[in-house]
Amino acid sequence: MKLVSFAVGRSTCVQQRSRTMEGETVKLISAEGFEFVIDKKAAMVSQTIRNMLTSPGGFAESQLGQVTFPEISTPILEKICQYFYWSLDYASGKETEFHIEPEITLELMMAANYLHT
Repeated sequence: MKLVSFAVGRSTCVQQRSRTMEGETVKLISAEGFEFVIDKKAAMVSQTIRNMLTSPGGFAESQLGQVTFPEISTPILEKICQYFYWSLDYASGKETEFHIEPEITLELMMAANYLHT
């Protein structure tokens, strides 16, 4: 499996084995097994992920701090992670354009609908 980590405020990813502090990051795993380690605050942009990580009842996602998406491909999950960081920047007053390639629009919209983003 490949581990991909996002730096705060960046729209591109850096492939690396990174040190993570428990509770501050979340691991999102694509259908192909790529792992995206992002800030928990960024992941919470998604209502679905927020519910998975904060719901009482001892769900595996909240205990492990990771969520697997067997129906979301690596390029789409990467774009979603980029959107999470863009959304945080936008909410803090930094208005920039979020570019979406036309060829991934439909698949991205379906994933965004599932994630409530």
